[in-house]
Amino acid sequence: MTALADTATPQPDALDDVGLRRVVTVLSTVQIVSWGCLYYAFAVLQPSITSDTGWSATAVTGAFSLGQLVAGVTGIWVGRHIDAVGPRRVMTGASLLTVPGLSIVALAPDLWVFYAGWVVTGAAMAGTLYPPAFAALTHWGGVRRVRALTTLTLVAGLASTVFAPITSALDDLLGWRQAYLVLLVLLVVVTVPLHWRGLDHPWRTNARPEHPVGHSGRTVPTTVRSTPFLLLTLANALTALAVYAVVINLVPMLVEQGLSRNAAALALGLGGVGQVAGRLAYARFAARTSVTTRGVAVVGAVAAATAALALAPASAALLVTIGVGLGLARGIYTLVHATAITDRWGPASYGALNGILTAPALVASALAPFVGAVLAVALGSYSAAFLVLAAVAGLAALLMLGAAPVADRPA
Repeated sequence: MTALADTATPQPDALDDVGLRRVVTVLSTVQIVSWGCLYYAFAVLQPSITSDTGWSATAVTGAFSLGQLVAGVTGIWVGRHIDAVGPRRVMTGASLLTVPGLSIVALAPDLWVFYAGWVVTGAAMAGTLYPPAFAALTHWGGVRRVRALTTLTLVAGLASTVFAPITSALDDLLGWRQAYLVLLVLLVVVTVPLHWRGLDHPWRTNARPEHPVGHSGRTVPTTVRSTPFLLLTLANALTALAVYAVVINLVPMLVEQGLSRNAAALALGLGGVGQVAGRLAYARFAARTSVTTRGVAVVGAVAAATAALALAPASAALLVTIGVGLGLARGIYTLVHATAITDRWGPASYGALNGILTAPALVASALAPFVGAVLAVALGSYSAAFLVLAAVAGLAALLMLGAAPVADRPA
């Protein structure tokens, strides 16, 4: 089964080439800005926040993780609402919600208020980052959705490249509080009008929760209770746990292996190059493989590369090469995850199903930095922790076998 699920499903709201290019341009722009201001800015500003406030790094990071947890839970509602009315109002409203959210974060007089700000910001993230954008392109892209999703993730992948130096410069010039306020102004000025004007296209509801999904006549509740969906959800959560624990702890692990901090940072950065390469190759890879093969192969590659990092000798060239390979697998996995619903059950009710599928993965990614660090302390080394994380990803690859749709299983 190599054909995409929506090739046989008419989508009357699918846009023509001009309209789809416009939507891809709009969403790519807002994803760069949203990821840069809401996600990557924190990674840059966290040391300044702890230094200025005296709050511990663990407490500050915990607030950000809480925001990710809120985003995962809120994302279930966001997905269902997008199925019903489309992304325009949802994404515009979420962009406006960043105003109180980031304002509270930037002006917080104490840690409790800081946490409250991230709760509001997390709800805004649920309606501005990848999942709602994926839902929009899946609906409007039709049979061209893979190309549209690939373009979106390629461009959005530049968010850290663009906003890390901008945020650092703002921090040096103004301090972390004012830096967040400047980024907030940029975020609102760019994303609110683009969401409102750029997503103004017809949206026809594909299915309601009580109505059939795809060709099988299965409803959304029936689908989410099915064994393939449950296994897919667990596999995605375990993969997210392994991937994000490795990314956040990669630099200290490589330093432990004998690399300099600069060389370790270079390896992390080159992993981003691998992600871009993986996403560029995804369309051809998808055309030649079944949905089950894609999931098992990519998650298996994540497991293998993670184990290789832990077991490889202390050679800078070798470790950087493995890091690039891991980045390539991560890049492909982003699109495997984005297309997991449509490749199995078609595009109907994508928002609702993807929101449910994504929520546990967001929770896992929020907990991942702490899990990786705790494993390193408990086991005595980052290398040992990476071997455990490789086993977690390996288990996820095995679960992917059971997540095959009925039509993809041998008779």
